[in-house]
This record gives sequence, C-alpha cells and structure tokens, in this order.
Amino acid sequence: MSKPITELTSNSPVFGEHDPEEELTTLNLGPTHPATHGVFQNVLQIDGERIISGVSTIGYIHRAFEKIAEHRPFYQITPLTDRLNYCSAPINNMGWHMTVEKLLEIEIPKRVQYMRVIVMELARIADHIICNGILGVDTGAFSGFLYVMQEREFIYEIFEEICGARLTTNIGRIGGFERDFNKIAFAKIEEFLKRFPPVLTEFQSLFTRNRIFIERTSNVAAVTPEQALNYSWSGPILRATGVDYDVRVMSPYCSYEEFEFDIPVGTNGDVYDRFMVRNEEMWQSMRIIGQALEKIKGEPKGIFHADVPEFYLPPKEQVYTNMEALIYHFKIVMGEWETPKSEVYHAVEGANGELGFYLIHDGGRTPYRLHFRRPSFINYQMFAPMSSGMLISDAIINMSSLNVIAGELDA
Repeated sequence: MSKPITELTSNSPVFGEHDPEEELTTLNLGPTHPATHGVFQNVLQIDGERIISGVSTIGYIHRAFEKIAEHRPFYQITPLTDRLNYCSAPINNMGWHMTVEKLLEIEIPKRVQYMRVIVMELARIADHIICNGILGVDTGAFSGFLYVMQEREFIYEIFEEICGARLTTNIGRIGGFERDFNKIAFAKIEEFLKRFPPVLTEFQSLFTRNRIFIERTSNVAAVTPEQALNYSWSGPILRATGVDYDVRVMSPYCSYEEFEFDIPVGTNGDVYDRFMVRNEEMWQSMRIIGQALEKIKGEPKGIFHADVPEFYLPPKEQVYTNMEALIYHFKIVMGEWETPKSEVYHAVEGANGELGFYLIHDGGRTPYRLHFRRPSFINYQMFAPMSSGMLISDAIINMSSLNVIAGELDA
C-alpha cells in the first residue's frame, strides 16, 4: 500500500535520474494494456514492483476535434462532443448547446431546462457506474461490476427512447430537443428511480464491507486540497479531497439553483474517498431527477425547444409541404443566418469535472476558434508525479479512480 503524497514538485524524482548503483527497469505501462483504460502510455522506471519515476504520454488517438469544429456549423459540432467523454455523452451535448445559446442569447423554456437536467443526471449516473464498477474489477472484485452494468444498460434504453441512440447520442439541439419525451420515456425514468436504489445499496455493501477492497484503496494516492487545486483538478476527485466545488452550484445553469441536493466531499483525497464520493453523487443525481420530474408536471405540455426558427431545423414533414419551413431549413443548413461576433465561455459539471467550451466567433458560418476544457486531460497530468513511490498495483487502481476517458483526454 502506498503512502499519501507529500510533495509533487521539487522533491519528486525526475525521469532518468537515479542512483547509479540501483538496478532500475524501464516499463511501458500502456498504450496497449487493459489496465490503462484506453490508449495512453506511461514510461515508468521501477525498482522491483515500486515506481521510482515516470513520464505520461498522450496523443495516440488525437482526432483534432477543435480544428474540425472550425470547419463545421454549430449544429454539426454536436456529434464531435459525443466523442469526448463517451461514457456520459449527453452532458457534452448539452454543454455545447448551452454555449451556443449563450452566444446567441437564446432564452430556454423551463420545461426544456428540466428535461436537460434529467438527461444530464442520468448520464452522470451511467458514468459513475462505469468508473466505480471498473475500479472494483481492478482490485479483484468482479461481482459489483455485474450488479450495476444492467442499470447502465437501462439508462441507455431511456436515451434510446428519447433520441434513438444509446452511447454517442447526439441528443438535443441548439434551443432544446429535437422531439418531446414520450410516455414510454417518462415511464422508464420513473421505473429507473424505483429499481436503481436497491441495486446501488447492494453494490455499495459489496465494497464498503469488503476488507480487501478497503485496504487496497484507503490511503492510496491521497491528495491534499492544495495539491489538487494547484493541478486545477475538478469534479469528484477534487471533492474527494474536501473541496466542495461543483459547477452546478457555483455557476448554476438549467435552473440547477432551484434543486435541492448535497455536494458529497471526502476527507483524505484517496482512492477510497473518490469511490465513495461517486457513489453518493449517484444518490444525489436520483434526488435531482425526482425533483425535475415533479417540476415538469407544473409546466405547459408539449414544449421541447425554444422559439428560435433561425437555428432550429423545422420538422421534415413541414419542409416538404411549407415554403417558409423549406427556406428556414435551407438557410440553417447552409449557415446563412447572421450570428454575433463575440467570445464566450460556458462550463457544465461533467462526470469527471468542469467541462468547458471556449468559443471565439467572428460572425461567419463556423467558429473562428473553439477550445474544449476536458477535465480528463487536466486531471491526468498529476498521474505521473502521483505514481512516484507507489507499487505498480496501486498505480493501476489510482488510474481507475481518476476515471480518465481516452476520448476526452486526447481530443
């Protein structure tokens, strides 16, 4: 079991520097290794099973999303955001739509905001299910993974009912959704709120009462609040250190200020705390979804997008029969509507932390410049210095607890 981190800067061993009398081995942990959860490489110097130093390398699946986005109109960028954190793609979609809506100063109806909250919180649960389930597998506990993956599958069924897609959803549009939630979708959401709590309770009991899991994760890769903030951490891993920063509360969007929920925080900032924070966040997400369902009942039915015909594609049946709808469709697809020259930044609370979109627009058909603030990219920078002094087995579960998604790390 590794000791808590004491210093990550000046006292950390530098790759290549070691006592000449020591026999060190250079080990490639990744990029083609199941335990690295993707395609990123860590070149480690090890003394037996203990890591002396390391260097992280990324870029193996770099797809140049930001440059591609500069050649696409706003609505065609949505599928690109799906490929960032594909474990919770709807949050990426909604974050991008809200960024464009901030640029265009579009006011979104309350009912649409509540619908977005439901989708984003379902996506957060799905992401945390994957992270904590895989963390259990990496510590040798496979059963918990099987308990919760069925529930993730049910969440994907809900997404499929809403938009027709499951993993990379392309869900929603600028101004709202492309269609209203049908009765089946609402019924499945309510069913999920009934069936998931006992499953999550059983999942937690498999780990929080498991002495092996506790000993494998407690005091492993412990990080102080100061260290986490110095590395610009955000999301569950920052909150595990005791910092109660959550974008939904600090900079509310989609009417999150109207919801009652708690921000779970840890005390040690170790792997165990990260696991527990994510578990509690799933409970809070269910609490938020329940409130959103109640709020929707008080809003006029049938509203699922803002009144912005200049940026919202009309229904296909109208395009075929109505000249005005055909003109709107043509001008939207060809990007002929005037848009303001401006510079905006909008962030949402992604499953891994603050997911931000920095957009510079010169009034043309496409963004002049678009930068994604990917939390996995920022969080992962600390992995190599964190690993110094760890056993390889501890470094593996530390990586699992960071929940680094390759698509988001390597945009």
